Amino acid sequence: MAQTTKIRIVDAAEALFAEQGFTQTSMRNITARAGVNLASVNYHFGSKKNLIQAVLKRYFDVLMPELDKAFATLPLQTGQPGIGALFNAMIPPMLALRQVKPGGTERFVVLLGRGYTETQGHLRRFIMHDYGATVHRLLEQIHRRLPHIDDSELFWRLHFAMGSFVFSMASCQALTEIAQADFNQRVEVVDVISHLVPFVANGIGGAPLPG
Repeated sequence: MAQTTKIRIVDAAEALFAEQGFTQTSMRNITARAGVNLASVNYHFGSKKNLIQAVLKRYFDVLMPELDKAFATLPLQTGQPGIGALFNAMIPPMLALRQVKPGGTERFVVLLGRGYTETQGHLRRFIMHDYGATVHRLLEQIHRRLPHIDDSELFWRLHFAMGSFVFSMASCQALTEIAQADFNQRVEVVDVISHLVPFVANGIGGAPLPG
């Protein structure tokens, strides 16, 4: 029963965080959605920050091992083609998030974007503490492929790429409906990501601007 209550709380919190954001979602909202009292939430999680981290942990625990396996077998290729190959190798790990729940890939990116835009500093500490080794491997993969891009420029490129990715995943349903209505194309989340990868790879791996 305790485990069922804990899962119900996490499911309710996840849905509300995705719909309203972390800041706008109150503990009262969560307890009402989950059908539990505040004492249950405090018993299982202790704080709203811990609950936010628990929601994302379900996805990171699936994603990060899959990324590690993808990085371990990926040959080195520099420049924009290398970045494209790297990001294409990350598609199956991202799609593996559907194991967590249907639509898990889109839900995870929306939640990640919420943490990014709402300045949830504790999430960065949580990610680096629990999954920092994989994050560093990803950054190393990017640096090895783009040795000509300095760190400050790469920061901006990754920031803009993250924004494109979050927006595209958050509006995935709308994009699929537009593709169907305007172009008679039936697309899934994998198709959206496949369209996005070359765009992002070009933005991150392109030549530095003169000046």
